[in-house]
Amino acid sequence: MSDMIAKTSMDKRLAEIVTPVIEDMGFELVRLRLMSGETPTLQIMAERPDGGIDVDQCAEISNGVSAVLDVEDPLLDAYTLEVSSPGIDRPLTRLQDFDTYEGYEAKLETQEMIDGRKRFRGVLAGIEGNEVLLNVQEGTIGLAFDWLTDAKLVMTDELVREMLKARKAAGTAPANLDETKFDEIATDESGAQEEK
Repeated sequence: MSDMIAKTSMDKRLAEIVTPVIEDMGFELVRLRLMSGETPTLQIMAERPDGGIDVDQCAEISNGVSAVLDVEDPLLDAYTLEVSSPGIDRPLTRLQDFDTYEGYEAKLETQEMIDGRKRFRGVLAGIEGNEVLLNVQEGTIGLAFDWLTDAKLVMTDELVREMLKARKAAGTAPANLDETKFDEIATDESGAQEEK
């Protein structure tokens, strides 16, 4: 069974390198993407097995991943490394995610057309074997996990409330963040933002 943690062959190669490092630190890799651009960006989303991650833990993962990538040297050109949490409207990349977030609204996309469409939006109804169940207007449908190319939660008021409640219970609510760890953002007279 495949997953959607890494899509391209280079993403998969990088995931093979960084996953053991991330797991040894007590976290799970949620998604990895190497984004092209003038300076490529390696985006890594990670979290604790019970969910959540804070800024200091992202920095810890960044340091560990940087060290192993310096040794393995899979990327020929310079790149920027970004490590973050999956966020509230998180990508769903593993079969278990569809069970964990049962009852929440999600958008799913398939590789091939199914009944004349590739995009589906509905409420997650768990999993059955290798199928993701989704309550849509027409009823409950099952989509084989291997058919999916993209999936993410939809940001709703209910989802935001539940995630904030979970973060508060875990002690990682925004009020507990150390704001001295963030760069200051200043706005110039034109309204443009610049990092200080």
